[in-house]
Amino acid sequence: MSTASASAEATRLLPRWMLFVLTAVLVALVLVPVLYIVLASLNSDVGVASGEFWPSSWSLDSYRRIWTTADLSTGIVNSLIVCAFTAVASAVLGTSTAYVLVRYTFLGRLTILRGLVGVQSIPGTLMLLPVFVLFSSAGNYLGVTIIGTRWGLFIAYLTFALPFSTWVMVTYLRGLPRELEEAARTDGASTLVILWRIIFPLSLPAIVVSGIFAFLLGWNDVLFASVLTRPETHTAAVALQIVGSSQEGGALPVYSQVMAASLICAAPVVVLYLAFQRYLVGGLTAGGVK
Repeated sequence: MSTASASAEATRLLPRWMLFVLTAVLVALVLVPVLYIVLASLNSDVGVASGEFWPSSWSLDSYRRIWTTADLSTGIVNSLIVCAFTAVASAVLGTSTAYVLVRYTFLGRLTILRGLVGVQSIPGTLMLLPVFVLFSSAGNYLGVTIIGTRWGLFIAYLTFALPFSTWVMVTYLRGLPRELEEAARTDGASTLVILWRIIFPLSLPAIVVSGIFAFLLGWNDVLFASVLTRPETHTAAVALQIVGSSQEGGALPVYSQVMAASLICAAPVVVLYLAFQRYLVGGLTAGGVK
């Protein structure tokens, strides 16, 4: 079905005025909260606390003061390092593991595939205590500090991101034709060369999707980052949580600064989506044979 026929079909299902109303409502549900956050970040702390929607005085002071109110710079750097390594590692390992699961037959293959789906149903909250105890015990037995380090948090995030990334790549690689690999093997290419020269380039849209998911998994996490880090390794989400909790108990509200910090922390994610938009639009169906 062409784009024009699909648009005509949608028009027949709903009247044009109803499509306009539904679109306006959906856009408002997304943009109104964002607009409020932007306006609040340009207002004063007292103005936001008094309930002003439109700022009585415009100022960028909150964007300057938040860096001293919260250790936001350290948190953003830690988040970028941990989440970037998690995204790259989960994408590379997930693609390699999925290639083995799709192209080779061995004992336990179906069990692993079913286990990847089953792991997704386990809430991460239930795994907090086991992960903490495991890291503490491993640190005591091996004499290596895990809790409070960036790489300990990286291992925790990779544990939850890798099953999803692997399953995404399994679904994608099943649609890639084997003829490309057979032709490469005929020319003498090894498995590693096939992975690097054929599988990775053709799987780029799916790799980007799995990598972004892994990045967001760590970027938005507060629970594991609060338990597995110390002040020097706190992430941006923990820094925001600390600032928000400090307002309880009668402290002077810094709502405007919190809104400014939220926008600052959201900026890397927005840049990430804009940078890889063409791959995301391609989705999981791009990369076939012409």
